[in-house]
Amino acid sequence: MSHEPAMYHDKQKKWETMSQDRRNDYDVTNTVQVSNPVAVRDAVQNLFAKTFPSMSYDKLWLAFYDFERLFEGRYPGYMGCDTTYHDMQHTLDMTLALARLVVGYERSAEPPDRLGANRAQMAVLTSLFHDSGYIRHEVRDKGFSNGAEFTLYHVSRSADFLRRYLPELGLAKDAAVSSVIVHFTGYELDLDEIELDDPRDIICGHLIGTADLIAQMADRCYLEKCRDRLYKEFVVGGVAVENATPGEYMVRYKSGEDLLRKTPSFYQQVTRERLNSKFNRVYRYAEVLYGGQNPYINAIRSNIAHLVRVLESDDWSLLRREPAYFLGIANAVQNLEKLVATQLASLTGTRTKVENPLLMPV
Repeated sequence: MSHEPAMYHDKQKKWETMSQDRRNDYDVTNTVQVSNPVAVRDAVQNLFAKTFPSMSYDKLWLAFYDFERLFEGRYPGYMGCDTTYHDMQHTLDMTLALARLVVGYERSAEPPDRLGANRAQMAVLTSLFHDSGYIRHEVRDKGFSNGAEFTLYHVSRSADFLRRYLPELGLAKDAAVSSVIVHFTGYELDLDEIELDDPRDIICGHLIGTADLIAQMADRCYLEKCRDRLYKEFVVGGVAVENATPGEYMVRYKSGEDLLRKTPSFYQQVTRERLNSKFNRVYRYAEVLYGGQNPYINAIRSNIAHLVRVLESDDWSLLRREPAYFLGIANAVQNLEKLVATQLASLTGTRTKVENPLLMPV
């Protein structure tokens, strides 16, 4: 009789115990403060120093500096981050996960298949600005009140930003590929139809798309953030409630709690298909750094298990974490709440029909 199920149960219980001590704005290992750009920059550099010993970090340091300015509202022409789910912590957490996957891949791949320092740097820069499309421009976006209004096409906006930004950084040669592989973090393009000349660029796309998913779902406060923040972005972005025909609305998510009720199905069907099939299971490369364990997958399983307990008991008081916000616009939280209230109030008296889709993490 195999003892594997019992061994797995013991490992998972051990992980859940360890994760209880994890700080809200720290990574899955509870060692890097992922709300701090300098802490993440240094962690990425430490990872790369052992893998790419001759790599120069000048452009990487400048990119982290510009990322911080962009999200805090100090980058010329831009207003700063006001999306409460897709905030600075999310991007930094995802970028750290990406760097770990890159290093795990480099240690596992045959020499001809390795990414190399330049491509690894390009992947990190793409990660840093993969959600830049949520940031409003002072002139071009005057008619918009919150970055969440760009939800359905924010990745294309991020690609546009990368096309403009990378040449300014002296990396014009990377702009074309970077603006394509950023689409692996979204749903605006059919990933099967993305074509690039070098298969290593596709691998970068798989690593970036994977990092985006596993970092947010492994967040210690993922469940609270989905209920209290992502739902509001979905309302403002036209995802939770869609204007189907004049006078009629299609309701995908009735509330933040309704969104969470649909999250287990999303995990079972969408995430597994995307991570395992579309992205070729590259999340496994994290295991190279952690002795065969995968702290991201462990944390995701812990989050989903806790969500199932909440749903089965119907005890929403079990979700009581209150993570900090890392935004760049004063009163962004209050302004978003007002925008959501106004938008939902406008639906009163209209015809609605309820859909039951899988959660789309954008």
